[in-house]
Amino acid sequence: MPSTPSSTEAPEAPRPGDGFVQSFARGLQVIRSFSASAPRQTLSEVAAASGLTRAGARRILLTLQTLGYVESDGRFFSLTARILDLGFAYLSSMPIWNRAEPVMESLVAQVKESCSAAVLEGTDVVYVMRVPTHKIMRINVGIGSRLPAYCTSMGRVLLAALPEDELQRRLAASPVAPLTRHTLTDPEAIAARIAQARRQGWCLVNQELEEGLISIAAPVRDRAGRVLAALNISGQANRTSAKVMQDSLLPHLLDAAARVSSLL
Repeated sequence: MPSTPSSTEAPEAPRPGDGFVQSFARGLQVIRSFSASAPRQTLSEVAAASGLTRAGARRILLTLQTLGYVESDGRFFSLTARILDLGFAYLSSMPIWNRAEPVMESLVAQVKESCSAAVLEGTDVVYVMRVPTHKIMRINVGIGSRLPAYCTSMGRVLLAALPEDELQRRLAASPVAPLTRHTLTDPEAIAARIAQARRQGWCLVNQELEEGLISIAAPVRDRAGRVLAALNISGQANRTSAKVMQDSLLPHLLDAAARVSSLL
C-alpha cells in the first residue's frame, strides 16, 4: 500500500488572475514534488514531477537553495529541515493545538490507543497533531500527512459538516479506490455513512483505509458550533472491536473533543 494515499488538489483549483503569482505557485509545485518516495531528485526528475521545464525548475531550485530550503550534492536535490518552518508556521499561528496536546495525551493514557487531530483540505484530511501509543499503521503518519477523507473516520466527520452542495463536489473529486476489501467505493454508500456521522456526531471506520486498522472520530467545534477539526482514536481491529470502540472508548473521545472545543 502506498505510504499516504491521497489527492492533493482541492475540488476547484484556483485560476490565475490579477492576484495570482505564477512563479510562487511553481515554487510550491517544486516543493511538493519531494516526498517519502522521492526524497532526492535530479533536476530532470523535479521538472517532470512538477510539470515545469528544466530551466524553470532549475531557477526555482537554485532560489530555494539560496534561501536554505533545498540542498544539492551537484546532481541530486533534497529538502532541508528548514522547510519545516513553512509547516510549523501554521501550527504556531494556531496555538490551539499546543493547548490541545495535553488533552490528547490524557486521552491516550485513558484508552491506551493512539489519538490524532486533523483538518479538512480539499479531498484530504491533514494531520495537525498526533499522540501515538505504538505503531499500528503501515502507513507512516505524522504531522502534515494527508489521507483521503472519504474512507477515514476524521474525514467523514469533517465532510459531514459541509453544506450538501460542497459535500457532493468534494466527493465527486475524491479518487475513490478499494484500498482494502472493506473500503466503501459506492458514492451513495459513502454519502450514507457521512450522513450517519452528521446525525450521531461521531464516526467509526473499520479497516477501510488499511487492513487491521479501526478508528473512531468526533468533531472539534468553535464557540459558534462550526466544525474546525476532528479528533480520533485508532487501534488494531483484532484487539479493539467496533463494539469496544463504541461502548468503551467513544465516551472518552467525545469528552476530549468537547474539552478541545472549549479551548477555541
